[in-house]
Amino acid sequence: MQVQVNSNHIQGSETLQEWVGSAVTSELSRFEELLTRVEIHVSDENAHKGGDQDKRCQIEFRPKGHQSMSVSHKAESLRLAVDGAAVKARHALEHLTGKLQARVISPGLLDDPLLDEGTGADRDALIEEEFLTRQERLDGD
Repeated sequence: MQVQVNSNHIQGSETLQEWVGSAVTSELSRFEELLTRVEIHVSDENAHKGGDQDKRCQIEFRPKGHQSMSVSHKAESLRLAVDGAAVKARHALEHLTGKLQARVISPGLLDDPLLDEGTGADRDALIEEEFLTRQERLDGD
């Protein structure tokens, strides 16, 4: 997973980049195999002026096989902005992976988009075979 940190109106030192990168990757570590790229943008929206909620962190991430996703969080400190955005990114990925998990679409059928168990024709053949086996049992009674 590639991690890139960008800063705007904030002194972009190597220490800042390491801290922001590690804070976000530790929050998203559970999804490391799913992510190809994470781009983090930290900024001070009021530049050198003070103000509430003027620190912003935006995280753009790309799950394998899906479009890029983006979350952002504003706070009074950079630490809170980064932590808030990282939590939002984790929640977005939890939501995405929850949708991707296997689910029953009707009795006896399983829809799992992560597993490629063959073509639709293979599945239809198995259903037909199961139907014919049940019919033979019923005819035998």
